[in-house]
Amino acid sequence: QVQLVESGGGLVQAGGSLRLSCAASITPVFINNMGWYRQAPGKQRELVATITSGGSTHYADSVKGRFTISRGNALNTVNLQMSSLKPEDTAVYYCKMVNRNFLDFWGQGTQVTVSS
Repeated sequence: QVQLVESGGGLVQAGGSLRLSCAASITPVFINNMGWYRQAPGKQRELVATITSGGSTHYADSVKGRFTISRGNALNTVNLQMSSLKPEDTAVYYCKMVNRNFLDFWGQGTQVTVSS
């Protein structure tokens, strides 16, 4: 059973920064890509950023230039550095891992709240 454990959420003022981390209980060689998604109240879950095993990244337009996704030294971890946060970034942030068989695994979610 693959588990994803997220950390780093919290409350921050607009303009501030937060760093999210996610660790997958799987050997890195079995990872296709990892990423972050978010879901605000009353809205559908949306992609924030992804990173492949080769290091290629993709960002939602709404976070480009403000968020940076990276892999940790352990290669089965993924980080999301969030800067210049806005109230509209408030959501539950979920870590997702896609394995080599293209199966999705999700973390339990971590709340990020940005106050104005």
